[in-house]
Amino acid sequence: MQSQIQKLIKNSKDPKFIEEVFEFARKTYIGKKWLSGHDDYIDHTVRMALILQEMGIDETTIAASLLYGVADTSLFKKEDFVIEEIEKKFGKEVTYLVKKASELNKIYYSFTISKENQKTFTEEKNESLRKMFFAIAKDLRVILLKIASRVDGLERIKFISPEIREIYATETLQIFVPIANRLGLGEVKSKLEDLAFTNIYPEKFKWLEENIKEKYEKRKKYLERFIPKFKKILKHERIKFVDVSFRAKSYWSTYQKLQKYNMDIEKVHDLVALRVIVKDIESCYKTLGIIHKYYKPISEEIEDYIAKPKLNGYKSLHTIVFLEEGKVSEVQIRTEQMQKEAAYGICAHWIYKEKIKLGKNNEERYSWTKEIPEFWKTFKIDFFENQIFTFTPKGDVIVLPKGSTPVDFAYAIHSDIGNHCEAAKIDGKIITLSKPLNNGDIVEIITSKKKQPSVDWLKFVKTGFARSHIKKILFITFSPIFSVPTFITKKIFRIGEKPKKETQIKKPKVAELYLGGQKGIAINFAKCCSPKPGDISKAFIGKYGPAVLHKTSCKNFQEIAQKFPEKIIDASWHQS
Repeated sequence: MQSQIQKLIKNSKDPKFIEEVFEFARKTYIGKKWLSGHDDYIDHTVRMALILQEMGIDETTIAASLLYGVADTSLFKKEDFVIEEIEKKFGKEVTYLVKKASELNKIYYSFTISKENQKTFTEEKNESLRKMFFAIAKDLRVILLKIASRVDGLERIKFISPEIREIYATETLQIFVPIANRLGLGEVKSKLEDLAFTNIYPEKFKWLEENIKEKYEKRKKYLERFIPKFKKILKHERIKFVDVSFRAKSYWSTYQKLQKYNMDIEKVHDLVALRVIVKDIESCYKTLGIIHKYYKPISEEIEDYIAKPKLNGYKSLHTIVFLEEGKVSEVQIRTEQMQKEAAYGICAHWIYKEKIKLGKNNEERYSWTKEIPEFWKTFKIDFFENQIFTFTPKGDVIVLPKGSTPVDFAYAIHSDIGNHCEAAKIDGKIITLSKPLNNGDIVEIITSKKKQPSVDWLKFVKTGFARSHIKKILFITFSPIFSVPTFITKKIFRIGEKPKKETQIKKPKVAELYLGGQKGIAINFAKCCSPKPGDISKAFIGKYGPAVLHKTSCKNFQEIAQKFPEKIIDASWHQS
């Protein structure tokens, strides 16, 4: 532990600051344990800080990682909170990151359900959870704090119960791995995958390990012998290279690829890949040409990710060639900058994949991701600022517009739940139906068969779906809200030439009036404008009696509509 602390402080850009933060954290965490009581909490946060330091993250984030648990209510009682002191000592930015990291713990709720329900999670639900991560975090550094914590947790996962271990690992594959991939964190992604793989599918991992370990070793030894010869070729061809090495494919990636090839290992040519690092892009293409000059390529296996990068910004040239002794191997060619990006990411390329409209200011803010001059220039996440992500008690994610209420939530689940919504709870506490919901809220709707929508709901609901259903119920029943008969089945307005005899076969065309898409509703015609069939009209729902129909050009109507917009309903004439 002491050596890790010394390494963290020594490699810091601001050793004095990090040492001061560490001492504060150490004293604060005295007696606090992490991961089922096995480790001291300070040990976990130091390991987190080292992971982030290796990624080249700023000192503010590293400081926040050391203070990662101080806002965790499972560690500290409310009266023990030291957030105020942290803000005084280390500033608002560090405090903000710590608070936000703690808020993300809400998302874990969805994985405390039974294994049976857990396995039914759809990709749509998982994608909503990933988006929720970004929406709650509001800062990419908060995501990085959670990822660093997860990496360290997986490396010590053996200390928690098998049931929780499986959920923890499954959550990693479903949520954390895709997020790491979108941020371009190649090395972190591979580490998360393999650590989770061993815990979710231990038998498959064991099979894979037994069947490819020997092949891994053989290919590694071959490439170790091959690299010196290959370097001579590059020097002979006057290619200035930075490094020539090889990398082993992760177990999880290998397993996924084997499934495509019916578990035939011989068809996986990038089990161990040769990696060539050169000075610039021009040298990348020259090196590709030299490789193909000396070694025959498999033409359909040439990929140019420099001209056409992957969605997360990954750039490289890939080719598969026949080497000496009949060996087949993938060769990756890239610059030093590309190598750094492949390992530690560029953070925001996934925005373009999601086709999120950032607006002029945000496009300028994120424009650096197209050229990638250097990473981590900005961290703010505000492309979900107009949405909120909430949970049902069963862990389903409900996505709503910002400012939505429990009534919007109820209708988003099902129209019947909305129509009979009587009360709502957030985290077990009763709240008013008009209260705006926040990201991560666990919302429970209480229903009653006697309950029906109130006209007051129209004043605060945000979703069109909720509004339309509320109006539909109000305008059909009119009770108990408007103190009028519950339903009128008689056609209330019909105009046409009255037949002289009932025995006449030919019936005249008639005009029927619909309110809110419904016909047969009691209505009076305003005397001030006397609307007729064909006139552009709307109706006003008063407290008592039938609705009153006006022409939309009527001045009286316009004044009423401006004062009581929630009581106005569309009207239309239909010939029958």
